[in-house]
Amino acid sequence: MPVINRIAAMQDEIAGWRHDFHAHPELLYEVHRTAASVADKLKAFGCDEVVTGLGRTGVVGVVRGRKRPPAGRTIGLRADMDALPIEEASDVPYKSTVPGKMHACGHDGHTAMLLAATKYLAETRNFAGTAVVIFQPAEEGGAGARAMLEDGLLDRFPIDEVFGMHNFPGLPVGHFAIRPGPMMAAADRLYIDIEGMGGHAAKPHLAVDPILVGAQMINQMQSVVSRNV
Repeated sequence: MPVINRIAAMQDEIAGWRHDFHAHPELLYEVHRTAASVADKLKAFGCDEVVTGLGRTGVVGVVRGRKRPPAGRTIGLRADMDALPIEEASDVPYKSTVPGKMHACGHDGHTAMLLAATKYLAETRNFAGTAVVIFQPAEEGGAGARAMLEDGLLDRFPIDEVFGMHNFPGLPVGHFAIRPGPMMAAADRLYIDIEGMGGHAAKPHLAVDPILVGAQMINQMQSVVSRNV
């Protein structure tokens, strides 16, 4: 689909935001610099409300449309802000300046894209209802979404629907992939206790080797995964 001219004109500015976030990665809830930058930009865009510190370091902006009827639906748009504990090996001009931290999952891009959408919505307001933009910390295993919900996100901002997106390098540039239901696999942690039993070297058949049991479990669990995806 063609890019709206106003958005296309913002390309260099959007890329600059993304490069700045990429060069200054922050982990989990410690996204203080990123959150402050986001909040400053939302205020500069003229958002009707800007709330910081939701879910510790989350940021929320509100843009109200000018079309009739004014009391339309409230739509949430969400992006994540945190990076990963990875050493960056690339040598781009905007590479990470923080040892051991890197935006390896594209959240710098997610944040920049949502900022661009917010700027456009705040400039035009050519819609009915309200847009609530949500910048979430701690997506990478820190339950940042839960923290924002428990801090009253949906109580303070009643939202009819929430939309988010994730970059997907396997698609051609400019394409989106959508489908009903899950798009990608999630990750869970399972804790399994294996109890062995010691014995004499002369009677190994009376002992239980937990290492062997663990190795067998790993092989069998991988077999289950590969046959059920």
